[in-house]
Amino acid sequence: MEYWDIYDSDKKKTGRKMKRNDWILKDGEYHLTVLGVIMRPDGKFLITQRVMTKAWAPGWWEVSGGAAQAGEESEEAVKREIKEETGLDVEGAKGGYVFTYKRENPGEGDNYFVDIYRYEMDFDESDLKLQEAETLGYRIASPEEIKALADEGIFLHYDSIKRVFEV
Repeated sequence: MEYWDIYDSDKKKTGRKMKRNDWILKDGEYHLTVLGVIMRPDGKFLITQRVMTKAWAPGWWEVSGGAAQAGEESEEAVKREIKEETGLDVEGAKGGYVFTYKRENPGEGDNYFVDIYRYEMDFDESDLKLQEAETLGYRIASPEEIKALADEGIFLHYDSIKRVFEV
């Protein structure tokens, strides 16, 4: 069973935990998620497409990410998620933490912080080992191509993270 730490409104761990996807958070309580953006030296980004079996946003485009597990620090979580979802190891890559945003869903028990990371690394497409349970495919996309997907309404979190695609 996977557990997540519960944070207060100042992004400090409360010492309490919740079961993954249990949605028991009170207003003013949060869990932590992470997003990891991979940029190549040519200024293009790795994006992945969600499998069609996802309950939420199937077929949409996104960057690697997920929830930080209980006891896991933010950067550990993003490196783990990137490795699980793409096969890429960003340890030693240029970059790191960029910013955090907070999402509140009053009365729904699902409030969260999102820590955004961007790493720059050169990789060959043959280096990718996509997590088949999560990922339908990938693209190496320019910021303009990513914005076009967002304009179609099929790129997750774009309005909240768009500044991370500025080269």
